Amino acid sequence: MIFHDRREAGRALGRALRAAADLVDPIVLALPRGGVPVAFEVAQELQAPLDVFMVRKLGVPGQEELAMGAVAGNGIVVLNEPVIRAFGIEPSAIDEAVARERQEMERGTALYRGGREPLSLEGRTAILVDDGLATGATMKAAVRAVRPLARRVMAAAPVGAATTCAQLRGEVDGLVCLEESQHFLAVGEFYRHFDPTGDDEVRMLLEQAQQNRHVRDGS
Repeated sequence: MIFHDRREAGRALGRALRAAADLVDPIVLALPRGGVPVAFEVAQELQAPLDVFMVRKLGVPGQEELAMGAVAGNGIVVLNEPVIRAFGIEPSAIDEAVARERQEMERGTALYRGGREPLSLEGRTAILVDDGLATGATMKAAVRAVRPLARRVMAAAPVGAATTCAQLRGEVDGLVCLEESQHFLAVGEFYRHFDPTGDDEVRMLLEQAQQNRHVRDGS
């Protein structure tokens, strides 16, 4: 399964969620930045509110695209122990990465929200959305941070490594992944167009989603 871009993937994912899941008062939470265009389309398909949930990958020093873990709100840190052992990463390097990415989370929160308060998750089905599940570290961190706040927690992505999806199913109330690959190399191989998602696009989509919500609510 190859998608044209994240927006097309999000529309397909939204249709699958609508058909496959019993959603009670859903709210879509995008994992920035690449998850935002996907989540925007999911929210449109489900006629659900969209918010951003800050989580940051902890990249292996010198190979930042490879995740040695992730950090999310509520003090949540998820570590990929096999990767840490394989690369011999020292605890001090992990601590430095955690501190650096927490600062980036604060920057992103201020930039993307523009002073808006996060939407309440109490009593709702929180659907965490990313553009793909490679190691699953960022999604796991987000799930564990959201778990105490929502009634139900679901994870959704257009594509993912089959082993990662299997592991995630033990952490969520539901998982929807359109393509679970046994030979997963990288998220980008499932998209024809996979350019980086910029901060401006994230802000634009979040603002547009808020405007659409006001129109639906008649406010």
